[in-house]
Amino acid sequence: MAATTTATTVQAAQPEATELDVAGPHGPLRGTLLEPAAANPTVPGQPVAILVPGSGPTDRDGNSPLGLKAAPYRLLAEALAARGIASLRFDKRGIAGSRDAIPDPNAVTLDDYAADLRTWATALRRRSGAPCVWLVGHSEGGLVALKAAADPAGLCGLVLIATPGRPMGAVLREQFGANPANAPYRAALLDAIAVLEAGRHVDPAALAAPLRPIFAPQVQDYLISAFAFDPAPALANSRLPVLILQGTRDLQVSEADSALLKAALPSATLIRLPGVNHVLKRVPADDRAANLATYADSGLPLAPGVAEAIAAFISVPR
Repeated sequence: MAATTTATTVQAAQPEATELDVAGPHGPLRGTLLEPAAANPTVPGQPVAILVPGSGPTDRDGNSPLGLKAAPYRLLAEALAARGIASLRFDKRGIAGSRDAIPDPNAVTLDDYAADLRTWATALRRRSGAPCVWLVGHSEGGLVALKAAADPAGLCGLVLIATPGRPMGAVLREQFGANPANAPYRAALLDAIAVLEAGRHVDPAALAAPLRPIFAPQVQDYLISAFAFDPAPALANSRLPVLILQGTRDLQVSEADSALLKAALPSATLIRLPGVNHVLKRVPADDRAANLATYADSGLPLAPGVAEAIAAFISVPR
């Protein structure tokens, strides 16, 4: 008699998500810890990373009410958990779940965000028992991670994804110049950036209507603080292991930025991700419209190579 077999479906264990909060200036900061399925929070030694969000009202998943729906941080957290790495992703003060942490989400500085990140790092070390945590900063989040890493105590290292290698004013000049729609306002844009770089405020009433939201009074203190920070010298002083990841189809942060970061710290590892854009999705062609369309496509997976590079770097014994 011929042997018979019975097909069975084995469902992979899912990672465990835990909602966490820490004290913010006026109310709690909230985030999600995603741990590998086999994780035991009472056993130290499991790598733990904090995903640091980029600019604007970007939430813990990497989405924002400004039309960003690519969920790159959630996808990265899931991919890291599948590779044995726990990660915390969080809402910035005044944003989404952390809306009660501060009455005005615009009343912040880069130093404020760095202080919040240190609070998260301390809480995560206590909870996990890990001797240190990794900071994985995306875009402006990389600047926040660099600010926080000025005190390296309790930090394993840095992963800088699509992080500017120049002060933000220089990056904005390049971004504005790359968009043909900004041509009529280019001179006014450059003037406004120069004023903020000098530590002074811009009078929005003197600007054309399309520019006023960019330089709204409530965001100018933050812009002044961000423009004053130069990431390359900050990185040059680091003694932590550093991974720099840069997509070749990033419309917001260029490969020149990653080269500047690498030059500032030659011991850093630089990995170029072919065809990967700013929201960590793969773009098959050099097409600006197609690239931007991925920002609102929640169905697109994380680009191959992103999580693999981070997991491999974090997992190296040191």
